[in-house]
Amino acid sequence: MKAGAALVAVDVQNDFCPAGALAVPDGDAVVPVLNAYIEEFRRRGLPVFVSRDWHPKVTKHFKERGGLWPVHCVQNTPGARFHPGLKFPKEAVIVSKGTDPDEEGYSVFSAHDDKATAFGELLAKRGIKKLFIGGLATDYCVKETALEALKKGFKVYVLTDAVGGVDLHPGDSDKALREAVARGAALLTLKDLPGVLET
Repeated sequence: MKAGAALVAVDVQNDFCPAGALAVPDGDAVVPVLNAYIEEFRRRGLPVFVSRDWHPKVTKHFKERGGLWPVHCVQNTPGARFHPGLKFPKEAVIVSKGTDPDEEGYSVFSAHDDKATAFGELLAKRGIKKLFIGGLATDYCVKETALEALKKGFKVYVLTDAVGGVDLHPGDSDKALREAVARGAALLTLKDLPGVLET
């Protein structure tokens, strides 16, 4: 097994799951699959990053300020909490994004940890070269994280069995995956993970 790989679990929060303010259809279906990925990375001693939308009450991201979205994942509200079924180790790094009221904050590369260290810097400190990305939503935060990672020179794997999309327009999620692949990402499922991690 080569070092330099990290798992990124994107925004598996209550507001993006059924009954949430901005629910992804069957969004909670990613939880058990992501847990399996998390366990595999933990077992191998590889880092796990868990991102969350962490919006202020007033932000351009929301419809009331001209954005696309209803109010969701406001800091310190139940909707912003991680889905209760998501199991990640205490050493996992939680990074928060969408904290700037003047930015959309889709990509995890706009996130930071609790010491205000940027996600990109956290990766650099650990020598991370490969990112395995799953979570919510395929057509927004997962896509934008993957595309930005590719621009920055990372090898990117999108975990197709552990993502779910909003599909504001029908087919958006499939389009997002095609775009990621066209830019250089690879698509991966859990059964193929061990072989990829060992190369």
